[in-house]
Amino acid sequence: MQPSKPSRQFFGTDGVRGAVGELPMTPQWVMQLAWAVGRILNDYGYAGEKVIIGKDTRISGYLFENAVVAGLSAAGMDAHLLGVMPTPAIAYFTRTFQAAAGIVISASHNPFSDNGVKVFARGGFKLPDEMEQEIERYLQKPMKMVPSAELGKAYRIPEARGRYIEFCKNSIPLGLPFLRLKIVVDCANGATYAIAPEVFKELGAKVVVINAEPNGCNINAGAGSTRPESLQRKVREEQADLGIAFDGDGDRLILVDSNGRVLDGDVILYVIAKYRAFKGDKLQDIVGTQMTNIGLEQSFAKMDIRLHRTKVGDRYVLEKMQQINACIGGENSGHIICLDRNSTGDGIIAALQVVAAILEMNQSINELIKDLTMATQVVKSVRVSNQETVMQAQGVQQALKESLSILGDNGRVLVRPSGTEPKFV
Repeated sequence: MQPSKPSRQFFGTDGVRGAVGELPMTPQWVMQLAWAVGRILNDYGYAGEKVIIGKDTRISGYLFENAVVAGLSAAGMDAHLLGVMPTPAIAYFTRTFQAAAGIVISASHNPFSDNGVKVFARGGFKLPDEMEQEIERYLQKPMKMVPSAELGKAYRIPEARGRYIEFCKNSIPLGLPFLRLKIVVDCANGATYAIAPEVFKELGAKVVVINAEPNGCNINAGAGSTRPESLQRKVREEQADLGIAFDGDGDRLILVDSNGRVLDGDVILYVIAKYRAFKGDKLQDIVGTQMTNIGLEQSFAKMDIRLHRTKVGDRYVLEKMQQINACIGGENSGHIICLDRNSTGDGIIAALQVVAAILEMNQSINELIKDLTMATQVVKSVRVSNQETVMQAQGVQQALKESLSILGDNGRVLVRPSGTEPKFV
């Protein structure tokens, strides 16, 4: 029997998240959270070191950015502000700046009325459950400031955007013929709006940009990886080779082929695996989740690649990747982790892997996936008032029993609570 994970009151599968103005997403609570992070860093021997801070385009980001700086300063930690940057960029700078931690103010694919806080540990990896539990213990304590002479300072890093663009470009071989491609990039009016288009333009592609005019309230609104309809229309209208849609904080993506067909994270994983095999990499293990399509698992088996499944959530994918020393993993939602490129899911890096496959293997996206047969898989989400009581309901249990009886060995039923929203998926 596996040991039980430590319980956490506020941290979900992707940090802390909620409606702005309601606990936990009030400025007072977020300041307390940042102070708690700072206190834990002091306990770990990082007193007075730098913490990298980034945010997405939500209007509430200004409010919470100041709250985070205040909390860190009170704990004696210096804040280095990147401004609007994709979540994976915070992981990258946490690592390259040798920072004690990185903090992202974002609610990812949620509407603008939500916000959240994600924390990266030293090295750019998401915090382990145990450290999140330690932070929650500090949240129960009164906030005490360090002496005035030890208060943290705040700095801005104006060159961060250009540095991250170069990092992304250098994640694939130089000199690929991007001029051959016309790509539509959907930035979801989020954190990638000033970075992703520039990456593909500087590499030489013909780039059509949509949903890259954030106003603080339009992040993810009818746009991005969760709402690809406008991207599908634009790809067909422009007769583009490929469409790429990111979510609000840029750690996940979906693709659209030249016919406007949506290609999810499972398809992206397959293309990357095929590309790595073409390059001579000896992939033996790839990590997916309970939601990963069984057709992808069967296709990997033909390539002598084992698919390892975890609970849904990129943190669990990453944990498993580290355990088995795998370099590729991801979710069908579009969180794709290339551990030999970045320490977390990175939408831009994953997109570049796919485009490099198209160019180096001299095949369209559809040619690359013609031998991938996916099983029919339907995903539905239902909002609920209480996640804990839903699964115990007699009607739910009866429906599950009947469904499994009908499917037998020919299918699966997975009902799980979302780790980021009050709903079941």
